[in-house]
Amino acid sequence: MVTVKSAFVLLTALTLGVQTAALGKELEIGQATSEGTSITIYNQNFGLVRDVRTLPLEKGVNFVRFSDVAAAIDPTSVSYTSLTAPNAVVVREQNYQYDVMSPETILSKSVGKEVTFRRYLNSSVSETRGILLNPPQVTIVDTNGNPSTQSVGLVLKTDSGIILNPSGESEVKELPPGLVPKPSLLWKLETNKPGDHKSEIAYQTAGMSWKCDYVAIANDDDTKTDLTSWVTLNNECGASFKNAALKLMAGDVNRVTAPAQPMYMKAARMEAANDMAQQFSEKSFAEYHLYTLAGTTDLNNHETKQMSLFNAAAVPTRKLYIYEPEMSQSYGGWSPQRNPQKVNVKIEVANTKANNLGMALPKGKVRVYKKDSDGSLQFIGEDLIDHTPSDEKIRLYIGDAFDLVGERKQMTYTQVNDRKFKANYEISLRNRKKEGDVTITAVEHSYGDWKINTSSHKYKKVDANTFEFPVTVPAGAEVKVQYEIEVKS
Repeated sequence: MVTVKSAFVLLTALTLGVQTAALGKELEIGQATSEGTSITIYNQNFGLVRDVRTLPLEKGVNFVRFSDVAAAIDPTSVSYTSLTAPNAVVVREQNYQYDVMSPETILSKSVGKEVTFRRYLNSSVSETRGILLNPPQVTIVDTNGNPSTQSVGLVLKTDSGIILNPSGESEVKELPPGLVPKPSLLWKLETNKPGDHKSEIAYQTAGMSWKCDYVAIANDDDTKTDLTSWVTLNNECGASFKNAALKLMAGDVNRVTAPAQPMYMKAARMEAANDMAQQFSEKSFAEYHLYTLAGTTDLNNHETKQMSLFNAAAVPTRKLYIYEPEMSQSYGGWSPQRNPQKVNVKIEVANTKANNLGMALPKGKVRVYKKDSDGSLQFIGEDLIDHTPSDEKIRLYIGDAFDLVGERKQMTYTQVNDRKFKANYEISLRNRKKEGDVTITAVEHSYGDWKINTSSHKYKKVDANTFEFPVTVPAGAEVKVQYEIEVKS
């Protein structure tokens, strides 16, 4: 007899039963035989695991079981390679067995067989024995075709009748075949070169992800910023990895997938950060960027780990005030906005070596802080950046200026003919600060064949549909930008 309660302590050889005997000698790869694990995590919720083991193979057919795999493994991505003699070992079969041993699976595979339920009452023992008529769980499919598992009461047929919901410790005569203690890979290998083979086992698994977060601390006049990058690793793949070499892949790797059925880090100022060696090295790889950890680390299942990617102190920074009111394109031009609009506050950083940066920056959230007059660190805004190569600029929108106001009006409109019109606009920029001149850039848009006939201030053409006016506004003052635009459709 085998109790369901004690089933988890059985050896793998017992769970295979007749199946193992039919296959022949089977080699179990244990965790202790690992000679090195390396993991590459992609920022698309999957990882690539590579494990090196030494396998003593006999001449002819060998059956090798590898049970230290992630539960979220993609079985179609598994590969086995003999590093000792790649052309001397052939993979004849590869099986992923994931029917894991549990009280539910044991009882489900014992339907139609004799099961004993035993209850302990003080010093007496009560037993109920009969034929199990149903599994403990059933699958229900809703009207949308989505399956779900639902627990149901057991039904037991005994000599005296039918018993519903029998209780107590369950006991079966033998373990059903095909169950495994945990998900595992089973290979059928054939070799003509017996002996020890240093082998690499590789596979992809879901449930592994990483993301990048940045902490930026601006100085008093917003001309310098200390930037710290943190990598957050999340392992929910169903396996733990000890002393693993770690690499992080940044970039948008294309994957073909079937239809689918934050920690807080206290900001710290890094006065001498650039003098310390970074624990991740970065290099270009294919069309992506690879970040390699110096040394190894442990990645435990159900664990979130944070690691420093890089630190950069005193990064030159530009603070920008942008007035770009939201407008909708309509017949005759862009619809006028008569209500005061917010002036955006943005921070611009050049990702160059001269600015203490110059490395490929993974996409992520940038949180910006600044010290107040008491020396306390205050949060002043955040924004997201995409993957940014070196020598490119980063512009962060961190909020709207409280004391700066913009207002845009269309003053005139003249339809010259069916394909041409003229319009006059006035942009009022007001600085309500008590001290300090500011430069506000008023961004305008047009379409078609356009030209500026007259303007009160110099403008810069950005592209075919955009032009802008950089305007200096003294404290407590208002400056009006006026221009006439001619548009041909």
